[in-house]
Amino acid sequence: MKVLIVLHHRFDLWNAPAWFAERLRRDFTQLQVVHLHDYDQVDREITDAEVAVAWSLRPDQIQHARKLRWIHSPAAAVHQLMFPELINSEVVLTNAREVHGPVVAEHVIALVFALAKCLPQSARLQQKHVWGQEILWNARPRPREVSGATIGLVGLGSIGREVAHLAHALGMRVIAVREHPGKETPPGVQQIFPSAQLDAMLSQSDYAVLAAPVTPATSGLMNADRLAAMKSEACLINVGRGPLLDHAALADSLRSHRIGGAALDVFDKEPLPSDSPLWDVENLFITPHTAGLTDKLWERHYTLFSENLRRYLAGQTLLAIVDKQTGY
Repeated sequence: MKVLIVLHHRFDLWNAPAWFAERLRRDFTQLQVVHLHDYDQVDREITDAEVAVAWSLRPDQIQHARKLRWIHSPAAAVHQLMFPELINSEVVLTNAREVHGPVVAEHVIALVFALAKCLPQSARLQQKHVWGQEILWNARPRPREVSGATIGLVGLGSIGREVAHLAHALGMRVIAVREHPGKETPPGVQQIFPSAQLDAMLSQSDYAVLAAPVTPATSGLMNADRLAAMKSEACLINVGRGPLLDHAALADSLRSHRIGGAALDVFDKEPLPSDSPLWDVENLFITPHTAGLTDKLWERHYTLFSENLRRYLAGQTLLAIVDKQTGY
């Protein structure tokens, strides 16, 4: 059985290290493991692969991969694979949502503290050699406590559930919106709203966190009307994907101080172009898609993928299966 690993990205951390394939060959001696470092040979190697580890594949590659039975994405988001040739096939798709969830959740909490304690503004004042105690206190929103604040989660997947756990431990009130509110309520969540009541959840949130997958229903979800539903001193955090948010509407809301602030880790186009007007929005804190970065990343990936590989070989149900009809 052939396992094809094809991961090529300009950012080195997203590329599987050499030891990943080597350990697979050692732990699964019955397998043929092919590790490609670019896309030049994918068309040839995919034809007889039964398992593929890839960020994305083209529709024609899926069609020519007659033996392909399982694709594993090292990302949590898989919207780039949601085309008919894969959706309508019998190929199983898994993702790495449980790998990224705890790490991204830590980043969310860091952003909550940064916004609550006005840390980006303090950093800018430091660069200007300005002692800004009065400036920060007289600004809006001024420094405030996290305990007792309400955090609203758009999405209760691996990221949302872990954010709920951490936020509850900090004394925050945790509310959320999700498509199926009747499911079991995760620990730490006080109230769940149906998708149709997103505005009601936003109106109660001091910090609104976007952590939903990109689907036709969620693309452009956070638009001008939704931003208008937020409190005047509330802050928006996006660690999901750029298409969830109307960035122009957000910039307008921030410049006019209709909301208190925002922190974005993901964007429609990455890297964010140097001429993007978002760089100059004063009450916007930008992190360059670093929420999921950790030196333990590939160890976590190996733990998940190797366990799933054992399950696959034993004919057992895989972990982190993506529902190809919903896209998550």
